[in-house]
Amino acid sequence: MDLISGESSKVLRKQGFRSLKLMSVDMEQELGNEPEPFGADYGRLDNGLVYYVRRNSKPRMRAALALAVKVGSVLEDEDQRGVAHIVEHLAFSATTKYTNHDIVKFLESIGAEFGPCQNAMTTADETIYELFVPVDKPELLSQAISILAEFSSEIRVSKEDLEKERGAVMEEYRGNRNATGRMQDSHWQLMMEGSKYAERLPIGLEKVIRSVPAATVKKFYQKWYHLCNMAVVAVGDFPDTKTVVDLIKTHFEDKRSSSNPPEIPFFPVPSHEDTRFSCFVESEAAGSAVMISYKMPVSDLKTVKDYRDMLAESMFLHALNQRLFKISRRKDPPFFACSVAADVLVSPLKAYIMSSSCKEKGTLASLESMLLEVARVRLHGFSDREISVVRALMMSEIESAYLERDQIQSTSLRDEYIQHFLHKEPVIGIEYEAQLQKSLLPQISASDVSRYSEKLRTSCGCVIKTMEPRSAATVDDMRNVVSKVNSLGEEMKIAPWDEEKIPEEVVDEKPTPGDVTHQLEYPEVGVTELTLSNGMQVCYKSTDFLDDQVLFTGFAYGGLSELPESDYISCSMGSTIAGEIGMFGYKPSMLMDMLADLETALQLVYQLFTTNVMPQEEEVGIVMQMAEEAVRARERDPYTVFANRVKELNYGNSYFFRPIRINELRKVDPVKACEYFNSCFRDPSTFTVVIVGNLDPSIALPLILQYLGGIPKPSQPILNFNRDDLKGLPFTFPTKITREFVRSPMVEAQCSVQLCFPVQLTNGTMIEEIHCIGFLGKLLETKIIQFLRFTHGQQIYSAEVSVFLGGNKPSRTADLRGDISVNFSCDPEISSKLVDLALEEIVRLQEEGPSQEDISAILEIEQRAHENGLQENYYWLDRILRGYQSRVYAGDLGASCQILEEGRLRMRESLAPQTAQAALQRILPHPCKKQYTAVILMPQRSRFGFLSSIFASSPETRYIRDTKILAGIAGLAVLVFSIWRYSRK
Repeated sequence: MDLISGESSKVLRKQGFRSLKLMSVDMEQELGNEPEPFGADYGRLDNGLVYYVRRNSKPRMRAALALAVKVGSVLEDEDQRGVAHIVEHLAFSATTKYTNHDIVKFLESIGAEFGPCQNAMTTADETIYELFVPVDKPELLSQAISILAEFSSEIRVSKEDLEKERGAVMEEYRGNRNATGRMQDSHWQLMMEGSKYAERLPIGLEKVIRSVPAATVKKFYQKWYHLCNMAVVAVGDFPDTKTVVDLIKTHFEDKRSSSNPPEIPFFPVPSHEDTRFSCFVESEAAGSAVMISYKMPVSDLKTVKDYRDMLAESMFLHALNQRLFKISRRKDPPFFACSVAADVLVSPLKAYIMSSSCKEKGTLASLESMLLEVARVRLHGFSDREISVVRALMMSEIESAYLERDQIQSTSLRDEYIQHFLHKEPVIGIEYEAQLQKSLLPQISASDVSRYSEKLRTSCGCVIKTMEPRSAATVDDMRNVVSKVNSLGEEMKIAPWDEEKIPEEVVDEKPTPGDVTHQLEYPEVGVTELTLSNGMQVCYKSTDFLDDQVLFTGFAYGGLSELPESDYISCSMGSTIAGEIGMFGYKPSMLMDMLADLETALQLVYQLFTTNVMPQEEEVGIVMQMAEEAVRARERDPYTVFANRVKELNYGNSYFFRPIRINELRKVDPVKACEYFNSCFRDPSTFTVVIVGNLDPSIALPLILQYLGGIPKPSQPILNFNRDDLKGLPFTFPTKITREFVRSPMVEAQCSVQLCFPVQLTNGTMIEEIHCIGFLGKLLETKIIQFLRFTHGQQIYSAEVSVFLGGNKPSRTADLRGDISVNFSCDPEISSKLVDLALEEIVRLQEEGPSQEDISAILEIEQRAHENGLQENYYWLDRILRGYQSRVYAGDLGASCQILEEGRLRMRESLAPQTAQAALQRILPHPCKKQYTAVILMPQRSRFGFLSSIFASSPETRYIRDTKILAGIAGLAVLVFSIWRYSRK
């Protein structure tokens, strides 16, 4: 849990916020000291480039850099649609100074990973290049800034460069042509109708991506990429800002754009009074949904009054979202989930967007409920209690931000300056902002907040869209719903909101505190371990990474793996049903109004162990309905057949990996599910709880003893398992080569590949082997991307290598088995060729080994990630948890963590081209071509085409037989099923 923990914060800093004086605000006063943003060394070079430089030590010895360019897809001519995005790709391919993807190699060599959406993005209005680099060596910062300088004016656009990169861009385009992408594109065009934005989606057109000449790309780049439209941002752990400014001047001052740069034009989006309607039918849709968008011009944020209006708007959205969530938890709800948010879509246009997901054929009921709730607020407003809850939440958030003002991540500050440059958003500093919010929030009344409902009217700039897998709603139906709700509002026939009674305290009667029966200190990891009188083991680590954050988790051995197959489905639904009923003794809708400080969070844990969850027909009905809708949604997804076959093939059709089918859901026994859930959280002596964050032990320890130590221990042990006696999951990997095409009906052709190899790690060198397989996974991922995308220029955007070692019993002595898989999407026509190429590259690595450069890059990536992790609470939470769950743990957490770290260091010291080669031969089948599975998702052929291929195919190729799967095969339900294997978290 990520907690806003008042008790665990440093007292002086907490008092510092509370002692902030209220301001006597002048509503017309301008925010900050514009145009200069707070905290930055800010200026403009003679060539027009703007720069922002700021010192910030979070994380240590790292810098977040960016080049922001006021150039996006809306500037493209008709024959250039997609070129702005292509330029972004070409930047990492070659520049005047860097060729042959040298930039990518440099980033990887310094531990700054390169990957999809990590380093650059193109929108309709802008392009942003981002780098996150170490600065422990001065030359690294200089080279990183030089790369941004190259992007500004030196991107190489040759025919050869373009041809190499077309495949990656095309695959990114293809990946967007799924159900979600088609729905988003359709809604975008409806929203932007009448403007150039409607026809300028950043991904562009397929015909342009495939055939645009290099001259056209270069023309766009040279016309629009001008230094006067750019800003470089550098935020990091620098000795001083002057040195960084000097580096920016060194690398950028001599850059020149062509003379007389064209002015960036303004493209208005026409307003409309009539409501626009659309019924979008998408056969592959994950479910039915409704989206209501209320468009309006972007509002200014220049004065204190503008800032107050922004706060009131935020309070309105918070309050409305709380209502919508509570509606979704009612009996027979009109939607499963619904939310509203404000978003700036393009430079001139903002929108409030309400979106909901609902049952099939439920879009009209969902639409009516959404409109009705807005009309209810318009008619009756929010209550003072609702607004007081929202005000307290926002006050808590700004207090937390103020307390952690010295611990803000450099990437967050970098993004603030980017928005300052691109959208003139003021940067006023957290100290001033906290004082401003503390002064303004109490002045904003319920009526002030409720007035924002006037902006959500269907009579101006409103776009309403339904999305369904099969047509049910019509435009006339939607008009009738709008007319009905408007009439009810005009006639004042909408009842006020019926508020739930919120408990004053989570725990009615505070438990008797337990005692500490045993205490150990592990100074090597800075951890204190307590054994409580009820047998629960509690381990805490105090940190100063964030002043207002405490995280914790807990586990106990024994889970679904210990159940007979006949009980598996019902019991796997236990946490889902319990969550809907109220596993903490209250319905989720009642808990959302409570602020989560450390005491409240520990009270919830106490409630978890002492609440007896009983299935209620109403709540169970909601859960099962959502589950069935999720299964049906997966059945419509082309990837379902693919995912199911991969699991079936690699895991021997084990019931742990089989998709849940609707007929199985209908056999779920809610009583058995709840009984199992209750039994999992009955015996505190089986649990180890790990707490990490800014804890003051003198404050936290009494709370731990009262709410964790006060959990009653049962007279007899419940689900008390010895880790060495637990069962492993039943699965077997194929012993021979298996290559299959899985064909599925698709609206547009998609192709996905999974290449999988069995893995078995022997007990003797297990610690090193587990670290080793992590290094090998990253090595394979890097080399396959280099080989398929950069060397061969094939149509892949990226590749992912994943390691699965789950399913093994957590024994201290047994071997580990699992698999390592390579996943990528590609052009269906070349999928088999790419599988062969990937296999060839892995074989080459097994026979020749990687280069020293490859090994150095992998070691650097791992080391930089490790250094960043050491400054994060989440990292330490996971590290301590792994210390307890490691096979080397024998009651001494310090020794366990030390052995794991020593294993990591030994692996790093020993990793070289020869040892990596030997590991690839030892851990993977050698050669890898002798045992693997390759499953390829392909579009389903027409019947005539399929028969033709049978008669045309040669006897040698017929053994690779297409798997014939009907479109109605069941999918895997996408729900928060808590599929516990060995631990109950």
